[in-house]
Amino acid sequence: MKKESRILLLGLDAAGKTTILYKLKLGETTVTIPTIGFNVETIEYKNIIFTMWDVGGQKVIRNLWYHYYHGTQG
Repeated sequence: MKKESRILLLGLDAAGKTTILYKLKLGETTVTIPTIGFNVETIEYKNIIFTMWDVGGQKVIRNLWYHYYHGTQG
């Protein structure tokens, strides 16, 4: 049986959140653009299914981060 976990990637703009997300998803470094809003990807590792939320880090978006906290395990 697979476990599910919701992971939230938060940090300042240009910190590398999206780069980390797609390195984990694709196994390679990709060229990214600033995230406006969010990206969501599902990544399976061993017996865990991670739903990873990558939320933009611009100052105007930071005030909205708390909306993403509910149901997050990490």
